[in-house]
Amino acid sequence: MIDPTAPVLAVTGLARERRMAAGDGVEAVGAGGNPHRLRQLLDARVPPGCRAVVSFGIAGGLDPSLKPGDVVVGTGVVGEEGRRAADLDLSATLLNLLSGVGPRVIPADLAGVDAAILAVDGKTDLRARTGAAAVDMESHVAAAFAGRHGLPFAAVRVICDPAGQALPAFAAEALTVDGEPDIAAVFFAFARGRARLGDLMRLAKDSNAAFAALGRCRTRLGPGLGVPVNGEARSG
Repeated sequence: MIDPTAPVLAVTGLARERRMAAGDGVEAVGAGGNPHRLRQLLDARVPPGCRAVVSFGIAGGLDPSLKPGDVVVGTGVVGEEGRRAADLDLSATLLNLLSGVGPRVIPADLAGVDAAILAVDGKTDLRARTGAAAVDMESHVAAAFAGRHGLPFAAVRVICDPAGQALPAFAAEALTVDGEPDIAAVFFAFARGRARLGDLMRLAKDSNAAFAALGRCRTRLGPGLGVPVNGEARSG
């Protein structure tokens, strides 16, 4: 039985996402972009201690029409084990709350992966196989956890790197275990010729656009990440 007084669980990857998601009626967890560690962290939650699960953060674009800062409210998550649908009523509520919060706010499937998709060809292939609009490394883990415990699941993900743009290899490695930027790893990438200043500047620009939009989403969703209590929805 779901405890209506329990918090909403926000599942994130980066530490910045986790800090942004946390707040009134929200407990935020993350594993630094490591899906295996995230599974362990969630499996240890017995009982789950939440009334709903929301995957919250940035994502890579798969739909070529989406740009940095565009918002995807997940209708489902496609992973290696198939597709898990999001809670339709909850997703509709979040979509309504987020209307007009960014350049585009769309309902669409997300792809969940255990390893970062860096190359444009990889994004194109994943789009063809899944039909998903965006990809991240937490939503499939969060959806599976929610499914095991009979909890409502939803996802709010903001595009960072668009479909037609490769993600620099160092970006996937330049994180600490807790999801903080690993400055030393970035310097090493430069020293070894594995990173270019132009790549870093472009990634910073896209990341700033994505996190600005994610911040607007967080403000608009408010307490409990917009998840209604006892079925009582609120309007934006």
